[in-house]
Amino acid sequence: MDIQIHSLKFNADKKLLDFIQAKMQKLAQLNESMIRAEVFLRLDKSNVQANKITEIKVEMPRTSLFAKKQCKSFEEATDQAIDALKKQITRQKEKIRKV
Repeated sequence: MDIQIHSLKFNADKKLLDFIQAKMQKLAQLNESMIRAEVFLRLDKSNVQANKITEIKVEMPRTSLFAKKQCKSFEEATDQAIDALKKQITRQKEKIRKV
């Protein structure tokens, strides 16, 4: 699976990029048909403390999945977005099995 990580309007450090890469590799093990994933890291300009946004788009044959989470840290937002994607992948697999 091809994984692209984009940090918008800031430079993400290597530790964060490695963290996201490792999490995405684990997600890829759930479904081998994943083609590509794009991860967008953004800083919200609001004064709220939870201003870190992670958006993940996963492309698969015949469909694509998307999750967006906002938290106090990019690691927490990434974990929550990946959990949401895991649920979507599970639902997708169940839907295919029923057909």
